[in-house]
Amino acid sequence: MGCCDASATKCCSSTSDVREQVRDGYAKVAQTGRLATVTKAGRCCSASTHSADALAQQIGYSAEQIRNLPEGANMGLSCGNPTAIAALQPGQIVLDLGSGGGFDVFLAGPKVGNTGRVIGVDMTPEMLTKARRNIASYRQSTGLDNVEFRLGEIEHLPVADASVDVVISNCVINLSPDKPQVWREIARVLKPGGRVAVSDMALLRPLPPQVAQMVEALVGCVAGAVLLEEYRRLVLAAGLAEVSLRPKPEYVAALAEFKDPLYAKIARALPPGTSVGDFITSVDVVAAKV
Repeated sequence: MGCCDASATKCCSSTSDVREQVRDGYAKVAQTGRLATVTKAGRCCSASTHSADALAQQIGYSAEQIRNLPEGANMGLSCGNPTAIAALQPGQIVLDLGSGGGFDVFLAGPKVGNTGRVIGVDMTPEMLTKARRNIASYRQSTGLDNVEFRLGEIEHLPVADASVDVVISNCVINLSPDKPQVWREIARVLKPGGRVAVSDMALLRPLPPQVAQMVEALVGCVAGAVLLEEYRRLVLAAGLAEVSLRPKPEYVAALAEFKDPLYAKIARALPPGTSVGDFITSVDVVAAKV
């Protein structure tokens, strides 16, 4: 499987093929703590306990936030901190796309309090099992009963129209084989005046074909990414406004520092004199429904 054009919104493989490969990759993460194709990595779309906490701190999470999470919720899958950029308030309804083990859901819950609610949506049953298992620990530590996890695809959200105040997501949208549909769904579920604040991966320039065709690069949140200008166009085309994209190169720099195996493999496939950071960046994306 591979993408014929790394700057396109869809890969040449069928949508179902891409989705199943991503689902299979994340199922392995939930079950084993890492992707089968990668070892000892703490990065977007794979995980290891030895570096997941360190990576989270480098991209904006505090040690206290991480320490108070239910066990296993942080699997090193983040590329930013959407709960921070979302500036969540008590009483808000929050939706987390691709919620995984519940990392950002459990962090968002105390911010919205007992009058708010946080809904996590994930298409991988194994991730939902992991997240739901941790709800009891979350309730015990916070005294709150305001989080839930639903099975569903981010292209077809199991959420009512105009029912959400804030949509967050962490390094997931780039994996979708139909990104325009994801952004249309975000616009659909947001209330008028609602906001979206996501952390994601994007391209600064097109990836070489040999990188875009690597299966593990897709599941590693790289080959599915689109160019920054294309990302902005997708958000605007969905009908959202006040769009801001802020690149965060420190995430890719952290992966280089941690000697992440996937990113090392990508670096070897790049043209001489270039680095992964010349092509790929984490990005904070915010927008509003007017």
